[in-house]
Amino acid sequence: MRAFQHEIGGDQHAEGMGHMRMLMGGTVMSCVLGLGADIVLAETAGMMDVVQPSATTEAAEKSSLIVTPDYTIGPEDVLEITVWRNADLSKVVVVRPDGRVSLPLIGDVTAVGRTAAQLAEAIASKLKEFKENPQVSIVVKEVNSYSIYVLGEVNKPGKYPLKSKTTLLQAITLASGFSPAAARNKIVVFRFGENGEKDVKIKASYDDIILRDASPQNIHLKPGDTIVVPSETMVLVP
Repeated sequence: MRAFQHEIGGDQHAEGMGHMRMLMGGTVMSCVLGLGADIVLAETAGMMDVVQPSATTEAAEKSSLIVTPDYTIGPEDVLEITVWRNADLSKVVVVRPDGRVSLPLIGDVTAVGRTAAQLAEAIASKLKEFKENPQVSIVVKEVNSYSIYVLGEVNKPGKYPLKSKTTLLQAITLASGFSPAAARNKIVVFRFGENGEKDVKIKASYDDIILRDASPQNIHLKPGDTIVVPSETMVLVP
């Protein structure tokens, strides 16, 4: 599983998986990319060096599909929280449905909606009451909050985890294809609105996607998208 690691207030050696390290003053950020991708960024005295060891393009692309520095934590995600030189405060936690995680000494901390960097900063800030200059790192070990829903006339309707870039046709494939009664040219995707905007309703036609080379209807899905495939009888109802 790809993982994103952010360290506050100290340098930590990363081995095995690829990593991205940015040095800015006293703050160290380390991003564990995995899958053979290894990109090192170091900024000192206004200079940035980039080192890119050999890695396949496919591996590099897959490594950045879900867990990036901008990834926001969601319910059911599994986090490994490490407080340097303090095993009692370090633990693996699952984000609860209420969006929080519980840690020794500081109690509940809101995780949902924050990046790993922001959560690490929040934990370090609370730990300052008990420990001088706490150094906190967070690894997103499992991404479980990214899901899509496929409903209606498909062979296996249900909730599916979104582990990589997924198109509308790929989602239909995950649901084992259309049922015989499916109105495959009347697919509807319901998407949550962003920044307070209204929810979005996207219509798509299977035949258009397959037969028209430039068709934009085979959209890339986002977490929370709900795909509905109506039946032919439903479509014919006036």
